[in-house]
Amino acid sequence: MHKYIAATLLLVSIAGCKLFKEPIRAENKTVPSAYNGATQDTTNSANIKWRHYFSDPDLIALIDTALKNNQELNITMQEIQVAQAEVRARKGEYLPFGGLKLGGGVEKTPRYTPQGAVEDQLEVQPGRRFPEPIGDIAVSAAFSWELDIWKKLRNAKKAAVSRYLASIEGKNFMVTNLVAEIAESYYELLTLDNQLVIINQNIDIQKNALGIIRQQKDNARVSQLAVNRFDAQLLNTQNLQYEIQQKIVETENHINYLVGRFPQPVRRNPLTLNTVRFDSIFVGTPAQLFENRPDIRKAEQELAAAKLDVKVAKASFYPTIHLSAEIGFQAFNPAVWFRPESLLGSIFGDIAAPLINRNAIKAAYFTSRANQVKAVYGYEQTILKAYVEVANQFSAIDKYSKSYDTKSTEVDILTQSITVSDKLFRSARADYMEVLLTQREALESRMQLIEIRNKQLKADINIYKALGGGWK
Repeated sequence: MHKYIAATLLLVSIAGCKLFKEPIRAENKTVPSAYNGATQDTTNSANIKWRHYFSDPDLIALIDTALKNNQELNITMQEIQVAQAEVRARKGEYLPFGGLKLGGGVEKTPRYTPQGAVEDQLEVQPGRRFPEPIGDIAVSAAFSWELDIWKKLRNAKKAAVSRYLASIEGKNFMVTNLVAEIAESYYELLTLDNQLVIINQNIDIQKNALGIIRQQKDNARVSQLAVNRFDAQLLNTQNLQYEIQQKIVETENHINYLVGRFPQPVRRNPLTLNTVRFDSIFVGTPAQLFENRPDIRKAEQELAAAKLDVKVAKASFYPTIHLSAEIGFQAFNPAVWFRPESLLGSIFGDIAAPLINRNAIKAAYFTSRANQVKAVYGYEQTILKAYVEVANQFSAIDKYSKSYDTKSTEVDILTQSITVSDKLFRSARADYMEVLLTQREALESRMQLIEIRNKQLKADINIYKALGGGWK
């Protein structure tokens, strides 16, 4: 089993090297080719705290509130407390148990029984017969201890510690995702605000064009068909306006849900969408991805816990040794408790080993082995997922940057075309369809430009998250 795990982890490392097309050399701190486009530095942007990575004060306020009020995060914090309590419980199992015992009762022995006949012939003290009924009161200290010679209990404690550490890393991973999701939703909201501004501007343009078309129709220069087409275009844009407004409401409510509060307006400045800038991304070395990604560290702790579970299950096949002891006083009268004659004491040891019908123990052992292999696959999957996410997001940063430049040029051209088509139409050198088509294309291109800007910001957020940042 150990050889299998070692071989699997080696394959994971080899797969990571092949994925990035270059060997991972920690001493030279080379950067994989998949990281091209990012600043190649030995540091890592994941080490930057999220409040330094994001500069928008409204966004920072939202994240601060979410880290205090988010219900899912608070549930995870309680799960950490449960895991911590489990560590205490496991630790206590391999330590001696001790307690105080206090008991009492009365007994009436029948006269015509062997024990009753004996008691009838005896005296408690000279001239004093046994009382009827006779009391029995005892106070003692009892101890028990299972000798953990096979380290079964200690390994169970270590497994609990690993799961506790995994729960902490799970919380960190949740914080990373929460910070990223709030940031993405926040910039999505700014995107919708800017798209709504563009739509409102186009509505004003189309209303003005519709007025002109109606005047020309009154002057018999165009037909009713032209008026209807311009009127339909205006109605379509107004319908798009309502759709954007609904998306704004839903996005605001989603942010409020993440923040842990009831629906209310989200404070923001839409003008910051085109001015926000993130610092240069420093990818560091591939090995740092293991150090910074909470999900990788969580999978690593779960793998360690699964390995210890196998040792615990294996130790169940071996004999267990128990020691027990008791010391105290017992008498029928508390007045004579502390006399030497009332002293009681015992010490006992036993050894037990499963001999027949060990199916339950075997089943537990096979289950733990299967869980260990599953943890190895999970660890491998998490590593591959991390590498793929980093490669995808760096590619997204590069491609969306080029796309934004191209679309910006298109928007400038189409914006100029609106003025040109309007002048040509007024001078009867262009028909109304050219004006409609130009307005529609200009609106779509401006909307797409804002959407590409949103994708740019999401790529910057996601690469920060993919490198393991956002939870510090």
